[in-house]
Amino acid sequence: MEPCGGAGRRQIQNILTESAGPTPHARHNITDKLTAFMCMCDNVMLEEIHDCTIAEARRDRATWDVSIMEPKAFIALLYVRGAYCGKNIEMESFWSEQWGNAFFNATLSRNRFREIMRYLRFDKKETRRCRLTTDKFTHVRKVWDRFVENSIASYRPGSDITVDEQLFPTKSRCPFTQYMPNKPDKFGIKFWLAADVDNMLNGFPYLGKDASRPATQRLGENVVLRLVEPFVGKGRNITTDNFFTSLPLSKALLDKNTSLVGTIKRNKRELPPSVQGRSELFSTKVLKSDKMVLSVYQCKPRRNVTILSTQHQHVAISTERKKKPEIVEYYNYSKVGVDVLDQMARQYSVKGGTRRWPVAVFYNWLDLAAINAWVLYRSCMSQENIPRRDFMLQLAHELRAEWMALQAPHCPSAVLVQKSAGE
Repeated sequence: MEPCGGAGRRQIQNILTESAGPTPHARHNITDKLTAFMCMCDNVMLEEIHDCTIAEARRDRATWDVSIMEPKAFIALLYVRGAYCGKNIEMESFWSEQWGNAFFNATLSRNRFREIMRYLRFDKKETRRCRLTTDKFTHVRKVWDRFVENSIASYRPGSDITVDEQLFPTKSRCPFTQYMPNKPDKFGIKFWLAADVDNMLNGFPYLGKDASRPATQRLGENVVLRLVEPFVGKGRNITTDNFFTSLPLSKALLDKNTSLVGTIKRNKRELPPSVQGRSELFSTKVLKSDKMVLSVYQCKPRRNVTILSTQHQHVAISTERKKKPEIVEYYNYSKVGVDVLDQMARQYSVKGGTRRWPVAVFYNWLDLAAINAWVLYRSCMSQENIPRRDFMLQLAHELRAEWMALQAPHCPSAVLVQKSAGE
C-alpha cells in the first residue's frame, strides 16, 4: 500500500473496549440448542403467544384450549419445514401418507396444526383499537420488542456493525407494505436492521411517517442512531449505504465516540462541488475536514464511488492495477452484514403463505431467532461446529420434547419416533 498523507495512529473512537461474542448471561444459560433458542424466545414471549391465541379462540369457541407446550411443538414443525426448504410447498402436504414427513404426524395432527394457525395471535383484540391510534405495529409489538431486547442482552457485537434495510417478502394485507423494485421480491414489510457479520443485533419495522422523529433530523440519521444506541461509545464502527450517510450523522456518532464509514450521494448540499466532476480512471481524490475524510474513487469511466469516513484519517492506495483506496476496500469488507443475514434467513425460511401480516412478521422473527441462536450456540459450544440446517432440525426435536413426553402414554408411535430421534 502507498500511504496518502502519511501514517496515523488509531483513533480513540475505534479502540474496542469490550469483548465480542455471547454475554455472560448467555454463556451461563446455554447448554444445548433449546437453551440457545430460549435466549432469543423466552418464556415471557411464549406465554404471551399462548394467552393471546387462547383469547382469540374463545371468541369463537368457548371450550377451545391449548397447552403451554404446544406453541413450542408448533414452532418445531415450522423449523422442520424451513430446514427442508419447504416455504413454497403447501404445509398440509407434510402430513401426506405417501409423501409426508413422519415428524409432523408424530408431533401434531394436521387438524390441530390448522386450528393453532387459525387462532394464532400476538396481542389481545379487546384493547387493540385503542393501541392502534398510536402504533400501527401493535398487533405484534410486544413480542417483537422482547425478541430485540433478548438479542441485545445475549450478544455483544464486534468492531463492525452494518445498518441496512431488509424487505421480508409478503403480499399480506398490511397498511405499511412497501414496493421496492430493486429487491428480488418487490413487495414486503421493510425492516431496518443492525447486524454484526451474520448476527441480528437490533431492528424495527418501517411504518411510514414517524411523528416522533425530530423535524430537523433526516430519516436515515434517525434510523441509524436508534439502531446503534445500545452499542455506541465502545470503539465500534458503523457502516452504512448512501441512504443513511450524511455529515450530521457522522458528527452525531463522533460525539458518541463511534466512527462511520459509508457511501454518500454526490448531490448532498454539504459536499463541495469538486466531488461532482470526473477524474482519471482508477484515480482517487481525498478531501479532509476536521475528523472526516471524503474519498472519491473513479472506479469506471462514467462512475465514481464517494465514501465518507471518520475512521480513516489517512488513506492508503493499493499498488494493484485498479489502485483501490483503503476506504473502499474496508467498506466492501464491512458492508455485507445485513445482506448476509437476509440471505441466510431466505435459505431456510419458515415462511409460508398467509394473508395476516402479523404472521408474516412472526415468520421473519423465527428466521432471525434461529440464526441468532445458532451463532450463540456455536460460540458457547466451541467444540461443536454444527451446520445451521442440522442445528434447526435438532432444535425442532428439543422444542417438541416436552410435548412428546406428555403425549407418550397416549401415543405409542410418538415414543418410537422420539427414541429414534435420540439415537
